[in-house]
Amino acid sequence: MVEIIRRSDDQKGFQILPRRWVVERTFGWMTRWRRLVRDYEQRIDVSQAMILVAMAGNLIRRNTHP
Repeated sequence: MVEIIRRSDDQKGFQILPRRWVVERTFGWMTRWRRLVRDYEQRIDVSQAMILVAMAGNLIRRNTHP
């Protein structure tokens, strides 16, 4: 289940949103893969496959080098 965290309209200044850092961290991990920095792919399924390959590579790297 995906839960979208929205900023309230009456919020003043900077305030940390709950669990937002998880998404930002994941995007940071994906930009380590050169093909994911720019949108080179013409087909959505190929782009999705590259994201899965990048995340699998990240998982393998974390399991082999703790």
